[in-house]
Amino acid sequence: MSFNQQTAGEPGIVIQDAPLVFFANAVHPLSDEAREYANSKCFSYKVKKGEFLVRSGELCAYIYFIQKGILRGYVQDGKKEITTWITAENELATSITSFHTQQRSFENIQAIEESELTGLHFDDLQYLYNNHPEVNIAGRLLLEKYYRDAEERAYIARLTEATSKYQRFIATKSFMLNRVPLKFIASYLGMTLETLSRIRSKLSHAK
Repeated sequence: MSFNQQTAGEPGIVIQDAPLVFFANAVHPLSDEAREYANSKCFSYKVKKGEFLVRSGELCAYIYFIQKGILRGYVQDGKKEITTWITAENELATSITSFHTQQRSFENIQAIEESELTGLHFDDLQYLYNNHPEVNIAGRLLLEKYYRDAEERAYIARLTEATSKYQRFIATKSFMLNRVPLKFIASYLGMTLETLSRIRSKLSHAK
């Protein structure tokens, strides 16, 4: 599906961007040429609750913008699933190492809710980087944002007190509390479900 729409009699003027293009253009203005190319390559994709975008061992060839829904990344440690990130609407999602190196992914990406996405292939993003300098600026700014997000996850992981971890999660991702199963939140915070349940009960009674 192409998102490229033009005004009659004015070829080349994009009047409606794919959500991914709109998102990138808001980060840093893109040229009409870059937007037209990206719009022609972006595609819509829906994934049902519980389905996978990427499984461990597969190549991740796409970057996605989440229009609706929640995704999580996790790695398998024996029989244990370790949730490494959770993200929702108006964010990007991909298996970063697999996508940027074009090697097989070590993580899984799964939909926690039925999700609506806009995707772009690795090769098309590279074309944009190579031919439109302003896309590189948008890409750099987005990488800076997601590096800060990774730093936040590392900070939570290094907190030694379980209650502090959960309170930090509430402060930064409270909108997910009623949408994400507690077992995934507990895994993300590096604690057992039982520990998380006790913390939630304690904080509830303290109000």
